[in-house]
Amino acid sequence: MRYEHLIEINDPLFPLIDPLRRDDLWEGLVLRAYSPQQFIQGLERSTVEELSCNGTATVLARTLDYGMFQVDDRVTLRKMESVTTDVPASDGMAKSRLTITIEEPAKDRLYLRFLYEFEEDEIRSELDCMTVAIREQAYYASDMDTVARIRELAEARRMH
Repeated sequence: MRYEHLIEINDPLFPLIDPLRRDDLWEGLVLRAYSPQQFIQGLERSTVEELSCNGTATVLARTLDYGMFQVDDRVTLRKMESVTTDVPASDGMAKSRLTITIEEPAKDRLYLRFLYEFEEDEIRSELDCMTVAIREQAYYASDMDTVARIRELAEARRMH
């Protein structure tokens, strides 16, 4: 499965919404990597198990604790560009990847591109297609919540 969408951050047709800068987006995405419980409902706790840096990227190995189950993942941060979260396959979960990329096709025209990729059988029944559609709607709503949270954080920083 592959699901991709864009969220426009600064829309000139909505001047009442304070524009965000690229560094505002980046700071929010970094916080989402280090403290995902501020962004993900139902996540009780997260622990960074390992941190490594090379010249181009920072990699976090994390454990996400949802209470009834835990998920181990690996987050790769490419400064001011993208955040990729890889989840290995496990019992009941397919291998997956989420890549969030900051795009700026013109000055101050910022977008976040969300790309979800799952290793799943390509053969699906009609019910499976409905499940995929519901999943995509949930991802979109979650991503809109992420952008709203980044806006709140940026606004709070500006007020202090």
